[in-house]
Amino acid sequence: MRRYSVALIKGDGIGPEIIDEAVKVLDAVSVKEGFEIAYKEALLGGAAIDVTGDPIPEETIRIAKECDAVLFGAIGGPKWDDLPRDKRPETGLLKLRKALEVFANLRPVTVYDELVNASTLKPEVIQGTDLVVVRELIGGIYFGQPRAYEGEKAYNTMVYTKDEVRRIAKVAFDIAMKRKKKVTSVDKANVLEVSQLWRDTVNEVAADFPEVALEHMYVDNAAMQLVRDPKQFDVILTGNIFGDILSDEASMLSGSIGLLPSASVGKEHGLYEPIHGSAPDIAGQGIANPIATIASAAMMLRYQFGEEKAADRIDEAIKRVLKEGYRTKDLASFDAKEVVTTSEMGSLIAQYASEV
Repeated sequence: MRRYSVALIKGDGIGPEIIDEAVKVLDAVSVKEGFEIAYKEALLGGAAIDVTGDPIPEETIRIAKECDAVLFGAIGGPKWDDLPRDKRPETGLLKLRKALEVFANLRPVTVYDELVNASTLKPEVIQGTDLVVVRELIGGIYFGQPRAYEGEKAYNTMVYTKDEVRRIAKVAFDIAMKRKKKVTSVDKANVLEVSQLWRDTVNEVAADFPEVALEHMYVDNAAMQLVRDPKQFDVILTGNIFGDILSDEASMLSGSIGLLPSASVGKEHGLYEPIHGSAPDIAGQGIANPIATIASAAMMLRYQFGEEKAADRIDEAIKRVLKEGYRTKDLASFDAKEVVTTSEMGSLIAQYASEV
């Protein structure tokens, strides 16, 4: 029997609730497809600060590296907002990404037909949208040196090497080969030297993928085009800060940030998480939408373990619950047949994933 190990990092706020539902679904499909998953829990973020005083204990890094993949919920909350920057929950997540060397963040955005009215954009604009944002995750301005806050002056440095750009570009082109064979590389090459390096290097990588159409787009235009005509995109390739902003913008095409998963992958490790935050205002009420986390678990099965059939089971189960009108509270006003709790939604998806 195939066996995998997964580090579970539940985190803060709604994190524990949504991770529990993802585990429920993973256990269901593992039985149907004949593999086993062993789980090891680890602390990160505010939960880790409360216990150890550190947003990312060394034990968490050790567990994450020893396991085959990491499934992560969410971190942060107002309780820890006043801590020094290096002690905040978000710093722990950045350090984990760096420690695992997960340089490629993959964020698929799919607009479900049943929820086409959930978006603030017109249905005819977004219906049929199916794109992936490929964001470089451990370089760029978030990690560049020097950086400082010096009283009346502060500065950060955006740095990329050709090797960093080359490896993320290859990920994007590999994904495009399995989709509609189009890559849109987003930069600001008209004013930034680092973006010119980015563009030149992407062109070099593109030469190895003659079947993939490549276009370059400035980030300000890309932001506009995402809401004007999102169906024009297949794979969006971009750097850390631009990808951070554009992927959050793209997430709202679906109508709810609670629907969208993400994967952060490197040569060895993978970190899988919903794109939303910890939502402390609704924690413990049983109303959080677990679909993004469950879909992230499906991405883990697909990209980390190669369990394509199990991943397909989960994706089809999610489509089925939405088609049949089951909604968590965030989507209650959009053609809901029945509004269900976090746990009930997880149980429905687990049941359907076992049937398809």
